[in-house]
Amino acid sequence: MTKSAGQPIPRFGEIQDVVKSHYPDADLDLIRAAYVYSAREHQGQTRRGGEPYLVHPVAVAQILANMKLDESAIAAGLLHDTVEDGLVSVEELEQVFGKDVALLVDGVTKISKMEFSSREERQAESFRKMILAMSQDIRVLLVKLADRLHNMRTLDPMPPEAQIRIAQETMDVYAPLAGRLGIYWMRTELEDLAFKYLDHETYDYIRRRREESLKEQEEYVKTILSIIRERLEKYNINAETKWRTKELFSIHRKMQVQNIEFEQIHDLTAFRILVSTVSECYAVLGLMHSLWRPVPKRFKDYIAIPKGNAYQALHTTVIGPEGRRIEIQIRTRDMDLIAEEGIAAHWSYKEGKTLAAEDARVISWLRQMMEWQKDLEDPREFFEHVRVDLYPNEVYVFTPTGEVKEFPRGATPLDFAYSIHSEVGHTCVGARVNGKMVPLRHELQTGDTVEIITSANQKPSRDWLKYVKTARARAKIRQFMMTEERSRALEMGREAAERELKRWKIDLARAEKEGAIMNVAQEHSFKSETDLYAAIGFGRVSPKALITKLVPPHEREKALEALHQEKPVKRGRTADKSGVNIQGVTDVLVSFARCCTPLPGDDVVGFITRGRGVTVHKTDCPNLVTVDDRRMVEIEWDREQHVERVVRIGVHSRNRIGLLSALSGVFSSNDSDIVEASIKTLNDDLAQGVFTAYVKDLEHLTKIINALKNVKGVEKVERLGM
Repeated sequence: MTKSAGQPIPRFGEIQDVVKSHYPDADLDLIRAAYVYSAREHQGQTRRGGEPYLVHPVAVAQILANMKLDESAIAAGLLHDTVEDGLVSVEELEQVFGKDVALLVDGVTKISKMEFSSREERQAESFRKMILAMSQDIRVLLVKLADRLHNMRTLDPMPPEAQIRIAQETMDVYAPLAGRLGIYWMRTELEDLAFKYLDHETYDYIRRRREESLKEQEEYVKTILSIIRERLEKYNINAETKWRTKELFSIHRKMQVQNIEFEQIHDLTAFRILVSTVSECYAVLGLMHSLWRPVPKRFKDYIAIPKGNAYQALHTTVIGPEGRRIEIQIRTRDMDLIAEEGIAAHWSYKEGKTLAAEDARVISWLRQMMEWQKDLEDPREFFEHVRVDLYPNEVYVFTPTGEVKEFPRGATPLDFAYSIHSEVGHTCVGARVNGKMVPLRHELQTGDTVEIITSANQKPSRDWLKYVKTARARAKIRQFMMTEERSRALEMGREAAERELKRWKIDLARAEKEGAIMNVAQEHSFKSETDLYAAIGFGRVSPKALITKLVPPHEREKALEALHQEKPVKRGRTADKSGVNIQGVTDVLVSFARCCTPLPGDDVVGFITRGRGVTVHKTDCPNLVTVDDRRMVEIEWDREQHVERVVRIGVHSRNRIGLLSALSGVFSSNDSDIVEASIKTLNDDLAQGVFTAYVKDLEHLTKIINALKNVKGVEKVERLGM
C-alpha cells in the first residue's frame, strides 16, 4: 500500500445516523470503537486510487448499516481487513470487541484468502457452496458481499488484468450468492459492474440503447401509471405504483439466451403494484386483466408457488395502449421488502412466529426463515439464532492447484487420494492439510488445502474401510482386498492340495507338469489350475477331490474307502441362496455366525473355514479379533435377493396387563413373523421379554426396534445374539 496523499478521512457520523434511524437504542459505542480501531490500524495507508484506505471499511460498514444489520456485523465491516492485512490477530480482536465480532472478521478473512481459478460452472458452484458452508453465521457472507460490492464500485484504478479477474470471480461466485440470498438489488448491481469490465463494448452499447429507449418511452410510462392509478382508486384499493428498468446484464443475458436483438426486448420496463394483503394482489390482477388483454402463457403465480429464494409476486404481461406489451408485477409490501433485500429484510421483520434455528439446516432455510422470528421485540435477537450449517453433509476442499473437490462430511485424505486416481489411493501414506502432516484418519474440513503423500511400498489394509466415506474409495479398497484375498486363497488352496496329495505320495509339481491338475480343474468347470486352487482355498472344493483322480489305479480303491470312512462335511447354504456375494462366486458354502447374527445392511466380512466354506460375521464382531487375517474374505450383500434372517430382540419394560399382546402386535404390524416369544417378570414393576423373529434387513429391524420403543412402558430395546 502507498502512503496517504492527505485526503480527509470519513467521519463516524455518516454510519451513526443510518444505524440510529433503524435502531434508536443501538450500541453505538461498539461501532465507534471499531471505527477508531480501524482508523488507527489503517493509518497512513491508501487505496490504489489514492484515497485513504479507511474509506473502504467505512463504505462497507455503510452498506451493512443500510441493510439494517446489527452492531456486531457493522463493527466487523469496519474491521474486516485488519486480520487479512496482518495488522492484528483474531485473538486480539476478541479481547477488544468480543467473540461475536472476532468470529465474523475471522470468517470473512478465511473467505477472502480463497482464490477462484476456474470458469468451469461446476467449479463455480462448488466454490459458492464452499463459501456458504464456511459462513456458518450468515452475517459472514453479508459482510463479504458488502466488501465485494464496494471493491467492484471502485475497480477502475486496478490494472486491466486484475479488473477482469475480479469481475469474473464476481460474476461466477458472488453475484449468484447474493441472488441465492434473495438480495436482488445487490445481485443486479454486482452483475452490471462485472459486465462493464468483462465486455465493456457490449455493456456500453446496451447502456446507450437503453437510455435512448427510455427517453422515447417516458410519456408512455406516465400514461400507463396514470391509467393503473385511476383504476385502483375507482375500486378503493390503497396501492403504491412504480416502475423499474431492466438491468444491463439482464438485457444482455436475454438477448443471448433467446438470440434476439435489442429492439426485440419487450420488457425493458416493468410496472409494480404494491398492496397490503394477498387477497388484494389477486383482486388487482383481475383489474389489470379487465383493463388490457393478457398475453397467453405469460402469467406466473409466485405467491402460491414461491421461488427458491422466497420471492413472491404475481407476474403478468398484457397488451397495453398502442399494442405494446406491458409487464406488471403485483405483490404485498412485505413481499416487496423480501424481493429487494432478501434475507437482509429479516433484520427488521416483526410479525409472527418465533425462530427455530435447529430447522435451518439446508438451503431451503431461506424460504423457511420468512415464517420465523416475526414476534421478536428486537430484531437483533435474530442473530443469536442464525448459526447455520447450510451444507451439513458436505465438505469442500482445495487441491494444491486450487481446484475445489466435494466430499461427504467425515471424508479423510484417503477419500481425497482415491478421487485423484486409484493408484494414488493405494499408495497413500499420509497427507499435508494446510501445510501440516495429518494421519489417514484425519477428517477434512471445508476450506482445507490437501496434498497427498505416497509411497511405492504402501498398500491398502482392511482398516482403511473404517476411514473412508466415499463410494469410490470404498469400492477401490474392496477391489484391491478382493484381489489380495484371491491371492491368499490361491496360496492356501495350493498348500492344502499339496499336503493332501503328499499323504498318498503324489508330487503336486509333477502332477501339474503332466497336466493331471489341469484335467481335474476342467472336470470341475475351471479354466485354469489357479482357479481350482483358489476354489480350494475358499472352501468351495475339497482338496480330497484330487485324490480320486490322481492316485495310481492300484491305490484308488483304498483311497476311496478311506474317504468314505471320513466324516462327511455338512453342507451349508450356498451363496446364491444366502443373500451374499463372495468374490463373484455363487456356490461356495456359506453359514452365518450366531455370535453376531449379521443382517443385510450390516457391514460384514467372511472367515474361511477349511472344509466348511465361509462363515459370515459382522465386521465389529469380537470373535474376529484373534483370527488369522489371511483367512478373511470380502463379502457383499446381494441386493437382488431378499432372504429373511432370524434375529433375537430383547425388550425391557414396565410390567402391565396386555404387554405381550402389545409387543407381539408390533411385529405383525411391521410384517415380521415371530418364531418364539417369552416374557418373564423380574419383580412387580419390571418385565424382560425376548422375541425371535424374521426380518428382511437392518432397516427392517431398526423399524421394528423403534416401534417397540414407542410401546407404553418400554424402557429399553436391544438386538441380541443367537
